[in-house]
Amino acid sequence: MKRVHSFLSQWLRVVLLGLLVTSAWPALAQRLPPADPDDGTSFRVLAFHDIRSNVRASFEVSPDDTALDERTLTEVFTWLQHSGYHPVSLQQILDSRSGGKPLPAKSVLLTFDDGYRSDYTKVFPLLQRFNYPALFALVTSWLEVPEGQLVHWGDKPVPRENFLLWSEAAEMARSPLVEFATHTDAMHTGIQGNPQGNLLPAAVTHRYDPETGSYESEAAYLQRVEADLRRSRTLIEQRTGAKVRATVWPYGSYNAPVIDASARAGMPITLTLDPGPNSPDVPLTRIRRGLATYDASAPDYVYTLRSPAGGEIRPINRVMHVDLDYVYDPDPARQERNLSALIERVAAVRPRSVFLQAYADPDGDGVASELYFPNRYLPMRADLFTRAAWQLRTRARVKVYAWMPVTAFRLPASNPLATHTVRTMKGDAPADRYHRLSPFDPEVRELVGNIYEDLGRQAAFDGLLFHDDAMLSDDEDASPAALEVYRRWGMPADVATLRADPVLMERWSTAKTRHLIDFTKELAARVRIWRPGLETARNLYARPVLEPAAEQWFAQNYEASLAAYDYVGLMAMPRMEQEARTAAESDAWLGRLARRAAGTPRGLDGTVFELQARDWRTGQPVSDDELTRQWTLLQRAGVRHLGYYPDDFLNNQPSLEVVRRAISVRALLPRAMPRTPSTAIVPSDTGAAP
Repeated sequence: MKRVHSFLSQWLRVVLLGLLVTSAWPALAQRLPPADPDDGTSFRVLAFHDIRSNVRASFEVSPDDTALDERTLTEVFTWLQHSGYHPVSLQQILDSRSGGKPLPAKSVLLTFDDGYRSDYTKVFPLLQRFNYPALFALVTSWLEVPEGQLVHWGDKPVPRENFLLWSEAAEMARSPLVEFATHTDAMHTGIQGNPQGNLLPAAVTHRYDPETGSYESEAAYLQRVEADLRRSRTLIEQRTGAKVRATVWPYGSYNAPVIDASARAGMPITLTLDPGPNSPDVPLTRIRRGLATYDASAPDYVYTLRSPAGGEIRPINRVMHVDLDYVYDPDPARQERNLSALIERVAAVRPRSVFLQAYADPDGDGVASELYFPNRYLPMRADLFTRAAWQLRTRARVKVYAWMPVTAFRLPASNPLATHTVRTMKGDAPADRYHRLSPFDPEVRELVGNIYEDLGRQAAFDGLLFHDDAMLSDDEDASPAALEVYRRWGMPADVATLRADPVLMERWSTAKTRHLIDFTKELAARVRIWRPGLETARNLYARPVLEPAAEQWFAQNYEASLAAYDYVGLMAMPRMEQEARTAAESDAWLGRLARRAAGTPRGLDGTVFELQARDWRTGQPVSDDELTRQWTLLQRAGVRHLGYYPDDFLNNQPSLEVVRRAISVRALLPRAMPRTPSTAIVPSDTGAAP
């Protein structure tokens, strides 16, 4: 009787909480996207982990912010029922996608990761009580550990008793409410991913061997992943009698090659931790899931179940733009101190994103002659980007964009493509412009694409920032490869002729703009093979934004760029544009930029205004007062996305307090913001910066 009373009390508590949410719905609805359509195939997924009797007390023994109190789980199940959600099985989802019975409105797949003992002792009875189906993902190497021994979980050993017994899993498998998936055999861990010792998710990392100083080959990497998945599937099927057809990726980390490996291993369905809805256009090879955490009450789940793709209800992008050249030092100890200083500063500011240089540019000419990651074509100044990006994502909890040139690569003289550069109509490459490889040369495009793919293969990051070198003036490109492309476009293969005819000139400028955009899209696609969910941004000069006719001098177009990328990184830099003779002139110029963005569809939503923190003509930093005045002006004009370049974290320029007031997103996040893998679950890391 006492147990029934407890359950009814929990049910009543959730109903009351639901009424409170309903009463506040008008304000809440402004912060949420619309509900998913009732189309018979869309569904949401919730990802749970361990369920404990007293979460806060258990954290003293085993800290884990994905563990839930069993009372909270009961409240969540009750809230789902009260709010009209319908838990469904994986088979129901498959049937609906193959033309069978449609899913009910507000369908939810419940998943439980890792194979904790609580799956049997707490979750399974609750599923039976509510008649809810669920998918359980098992880490088979943990379940293979004999009773009484220790399981290597996270960064420490834990008792084997924390995890399911195979006999318990077999009993669960006999229930029509239960399906098992693999959570891999031994890839729920980190492996060394760089010389500095960072431990990165095993399923998406090419292992670094410190003895040989080399990385795992692609063939060896894929063989390791597929063998692990096959072993895990075999163990589950042999031990439980269940059929396994799905892989749940540890830490939510996956890429296109491991999805293919899972299919080859007999598991074509895979589940991620990408937040958002599973609408008909989302393939079952990449099912999205919302992560449940201990600090969310039952009604808070409305955020997770209504969050858009990407998981951000308020996608305010505040950016620190950082030169990795400031971190690099030939002395490894000093380099580590520099990296620690950067991480501490970013963590103190808490922007949404860091635009992080992935190429070396010590002379400041904007051209990459060395890179900060292993690659096939250019010298590696240091294997630094992988480490810095991982530390920033996991320690400072920010999104990291790899800042890369598009064509400004200076190849070694021994490379036959080193001379395949952008040329003016005079046949030269002026010294006052970037040294650029020709984007019209097919061999160049393949080479640059390979560099980008090498970056995606080696490092974990969230986005790409395309450098401002992606530009062509009104007298270029006149290289042989470019002229051949113009001929295919049905235009004269002669720049002088193109320039002499205003109609041809306009067509040519527009075509070049589109050509550069298409090239960056190709590069992003090469990276997305390894980094799904990649965001993109591109630096644009201010002049083509303020003067659309200036497209012919840059091959940059504001509206086209807003349509092509997640963000335009607008270089709102009055000193660079020589618009800062007085404070009034500078402010007026910025005001014009803000009004242009506000008057352009998606302008304010898709433009990051990057201010100038250093005057490159004088070499001196821009004062805190000037930056504060400019940030205030832009915010009052309705600008949402703000950033600055460069951040001199070694000299506190701009000052921490000024930057924190302007750039931090701390006050902009809803209380129950859905979490993403980069801010939730990561492997332990013996290579952490101090």
